[in-house]
Parts: sequence; structure tokens; C-alpha cells
Amino acid sequence: MKVHKSKTLKLPECVLTIGALDGLHIGHQTLIKHARERAVKLGVPLVVYTFDPPPKVFFQHVKLLSSLPEKLEMLEKLDVDHVVVAQFNAEYISQGVERFLGELKDLKPIEICEGHDFRFGRGREGDVNTLRKYYNVSILEPVMCDAGKTISSTRIRELFEKGEVEVANQLLGWNQFKSNVRRTEHDLVEK
Repeated sequence: MKVHKSKTLKLPECVLTIGALDGLHIGHQTLIKHARERAVKLGVPLVVYTFDPPPKVFFQHVKLLSSLPEKLEMLEKLDVDHVVVAQFNAEYISQGVERFLGELKDLKPIEICEGHDFRFGRGREGDVNTLRKYYNVSILEPVMCDAGKTISSTRIRELFEKGEVEVANQLLGWNQFKSNVRRTEHDLVEK
């Protein structure tokens, strides 16, 4: 797997997924596995475009669920070919939808795989319908846990805060990546 800064990767074509991926939980893993299947079927590399720090950590100062090195290690195990890491800072957030779409042109995605609630650009003005104007976009429905609730980074943080560590770790689903890796409410990374 190769790691790139934003605006440095140029490809003839790829399958792409974009997201903060904080915690790289079971929902994220499902999305990336789906994108991997599409990339294999289409015979192109899989690119994951992510942010450091994740937008919610930057804006809302929530605790980080996984460090960038942890995220990269898991993405490699998910058989991702390229990871683009955008530094999420004041300069980055000032870019609008058109500038971000311009960066995607260099990646030449023949398909973009996203979650139903994907948003991008200054003020979160872009969404999956914006992407669909330019690209073939497949949408993955929310991944639910056994309790019938959507698996999300926000929900996992809430579970840690309530002391429901075992449930939070189940939703993270990291046991397939590292042996005996467990998070506690004290392990969340301050950013």
C-alpha cells in the first residue's frame, strides 16, 4: 500500500472511497471491502481518501478513536492499494466543492463507493448527489449492529463515555486486525 499527501496522486483510473474513517469500525470496514470487490472486478486499484485529523476531531474536539498509524495499518490489511491523507486544517477546510472535485479528477475514479450520509466541501455543501453529476457512485446502506442501531464513530464514542466498553469494541471490530487489541474509555486519543 502506498500513502500519499493530497493533490500528489495521479492515476489512469481507480475505485475510490472517501471518508474520515475515525475508528475504522465495522461499517467502514464493510464499505472498504465492498470497494475492494469492485476494484478487483473492474481491474483497477482501490484508493481510500481520508483526513488527518478527522473533521469531527478538528471542529468538535471529540476524542480520536484511532490514530493515523493505526488507521493505515488496518487499511493495508484491508488490501487498499493507495491511501491519500489530506491534512485537515484551516487551509483545507476553506476549499469548496469544485476544488475538491478538481482533485478527484487526478484520481480518475470509474466508481466511487460511499455511505448514504457522505458530505464534503466547505460547509458540507457537497453530497452523493453532487458526486453523481460527475461519477458513477454506489451507496452502501448503513451497517447495523445486532441491536438494530447504525454503527457509527459517534455511537462508539458515546458507548465508551457510558462505560459500555465491550459493546464499543464489538462495533469497532478490530479483533480481525490485531490480536488482543481492545480500547477502553481511557485509550481514546486526545487531539
